[in-house]
Amino acid sequence: MTFYDYVHGYSERESVRLSDQANTLEELLHSDTKYPAGSKVLEAGCGIGAQTVILSKNSPQAQITSIDISEDSLNKAKERTAKEGVTNVDFRVESIFDLPFENESFDHVFVCFVLEHLKEPVQALANLRKVLKKGGTITVIEGDHGSCFFHPQTEDAVKAWNSLVEVQARLGGNSLIGRQVYPLIKQAGFSDITVSPRMAYSDSSRPHMEEGFVRKTIIPMVEGIRKDAIEMGIIEAEIFDRGIEDLHRTAAEYGTFNYIFFKGVGRK
Repeated sequence: MTFYDYVHGYSERESVRLSDQANTLEELLHSDTKYPAGSKVLEAGCGIGAQTVILSKNSPQAQITSIDISEDSLNKAKERTAKEGVTNVDFRVESIFDLPFENESFDHVFVCFVLEHLKEPVQALANLRKVLKKGGTITVIEGDHGSCFFHPQTEDAVKAWNSLVEVQARLGGNSLIGRQVYPLIKQAGFSDITVSPRMAYSDSSRPHMEEGFVRKTIIPMVEGIRKDAIEMGIIEAEIFDRGIEDLHRTAAEYGTFNYIFFKGVGRK
């Protein structure tokens, strides 16, 4: 198998979390992703369409094909883009590991928060390279949970955070993949690769980050693996819950939170 179950689940709460994440990080991650008019763009692993709306807004005259293996997620993506008035996106239920497109069909490929959920990320990128035209670009964005540090940093908060990393690893994913963006793109056969770290930082002088990133994105992401972490014996319920309480303090008056995303661009 090349996939594993999406570690965060497909609940309505997760849909809201992904939307909050995309909206909060739009400028940080996507301000420099814009495609020319008439470009054919493949968004691989679009999920509920949180990034799709931003792609469309930044490149309104590009032709975007967004694929995902989850039909339920695609239905949510269709609803979301319809509400936003998006008209330049075609949604399809497809697998990155079994692409139906002819070779060199797209001018650009966009992959955001997908590789961490794949058991064979290099193979996925190699498959996407096949459908990319010569001279075309691929954009890859991933986070790295190992880049996270915060204040106050309590033992319970660190254990709760690390349980997220461990759950994803045991399920076959890699939440530390951000640091591997460059080698993964290179191993897949791309050239002219550039990777830029994008730091998301929060303190009380940045209330939009405290609310949108820490309270609505980071903490719900950790809370979402509570059941798995406890059942796997990674952490005790009492410690996990205390850790979540402590993570909330990082978004309080004297708290801080820091996390790094990695954005890589390669050319075929």
